[in-house]
Amino acid sequence: MALTFISKILFILAFLACIAKVQSQLFDITKYGAKPNADISEALSNAWKEACGSTTPSTVVIPKGIWQLTQVKLVGPNKSPIELQVQGDLKAPSDPNQMPNKQGEWVTINYVDYLTVSGGGVFDGQGQEAWKRNDCGKNQKCVKLPLNLSFNFITNSIIRDVTTKDSKNFHVNVIGSQNVTFLRFTISAPGESPNTDGIHIARSKLINVKDSTIKTGDDCVSIGDGTEEVHVENVVCGPGHGVSVGSLGKSETEKDVVGIYVKNCTFLSTMNGVRIKTWPSAPARLQVTNLQFEDLIMDNVTYPIVIDQEYCPYNQCKLDTPSLVKISNVKLNNIRGTSNDPVAVTLVCSGTKPCENVEIGDIDLKYDGKLGPITTKCNNIKPKLTGKQNPPLCAAPAQSA
Repeated sequence: MALTFISKILFILAFLACIAKVQSQLFDITKYGAKPNADISEALSNAWKEACGSTTPSTVVIPKGIWQLTQVKLVGPNKSPIELQVQGDLKAPSDPNQMPNKQGEWVTINYVDYLTVSGGGVFDGQGQEAWKRNDCGKNQKCVKLPLNLSFNFITNSIIRDVTTKDSKNFHVNVIGSQNVTFLRFTISAPGESPNTDGIHIARSKLINVKDSTIKTGDDCVSIGDGTEEVHVENVVCGPGHGVSVGSLGKSETEKDVVGIYVKNCTFLSTMNGVRIKTWPSAPARLQVTNLQFEDLIMDNVTYPIVIDQEYCPYNQCKLDTPSLVKISNVKLNNIRGTSNDPVAVTLVCSGTKPCENVEIGDIDLKYDGKLGPITTKCNNIKPKLTGKQNPPLCAAPAQSA
């Protein structure tokens, strides 16, 4: 499966490189009435519509400068490859009430094949004021704040060399998409910004996040249900909550997660490193299988490795009924660095559906705190151990150095 994924990604990159050599038809938003420090939503929409109708490759250009963008939905289908080249800084309204759909998304791109987003520019969500209104930790009926970028039903596409900054909610959604690569992609938000997940992927297949930097207040990459073949490679994560598979299992309509690969990544002062989380007391009976976490550096990470099948934030569920999500075929290898908590590894699986075929290779985690010796926590799991593990896994606590 991994070779198939890589070959498809290489094909897409090669195809897009060939397209770049062909002279694209340019659609500059200034030709459609866009002016600096004024709302460019209408001009961008009109330029996009004409570009989608082009039978030759087209490029919609947002030139260098500062541009105000209230909200926009860019929809296909397109007749030929299309590029959104963002050279400047796009500014969202700081007040979400100024957006026509204040609970939706700021920039939405739907139903496009062979899309490129590039240009070195910035999508600035200006989320500072909106974060103050976020009470979702206490209120399950909280008002949903708009996210920066939403890619829905996108195929054979690449998002590269752009930045999303200070989103009011998630930075990026990828839903119902296939063969999409994020390359040299930057996400930036303070560590205390609530619910600002970096890239959330669900119901999608063949998604690649590579050579990127993600600094945010929640998961750097979060993977939802119905997702297959996700590769996260050469990513620096932090601040944030790490790379999370889930949470899963809360809804009975959820679908399996298959094939998640996280490799050659660095986690800097994050809450978690790599994590799988599922809900107890929930109806879903899905499979989570074929996951590999390899060659990872943990630098002052609170919880470097976590399998948590008792995930129940803000006491929104009960722990008396085990999770019905089955986790299997998980590989953890060559994970090293420092933990900010004495429990460096947590492997808490379901009592009804114990984890199966979990293989753990070389682990070397150190703890320099004063709360006790470094240790691990294991329930309903019998991992296959190879190489060396520090701390000893699923065993008595290690002695302090």
